[in-house]
Amino acid sequence: MPTAYVLLTTEIGAEKQVLHSLKKISGVQEAHSLWGVYDIIAHVQADSMDNLKNIITKRIEKIGRVNSKLTMIIEDNMPAFQPQVFLEQTAVLA
Repeated sequence: MPTAYVLLTTEIGAEKQVLHSLKKISGVQEAHSLWGVYDIIAHVQADSMDNLKNIITKRIEKIGRVNSKLTMIIEDNMPAFQPQVFLEQTAVLA
């Protein structure tokens, strides 16, 4: 089962709202607040790589108030004969 960890930075003061919204998304197994460079980490699983990509690029984007995100896909879950790479990082510069 394709699995990823997504690190997010949010607008100042939006951490709780984004965390609450993340937990409602099907496929988000868990999400936690962080101290440090990133505000939130989310553990995401889906039945296919396409669905995982959709959750990360479409569903999480709809939450709003996310300044940037870094996605790390777990390699153990990907077939050795069909390597796939998915990297997305967005940033908003003030």
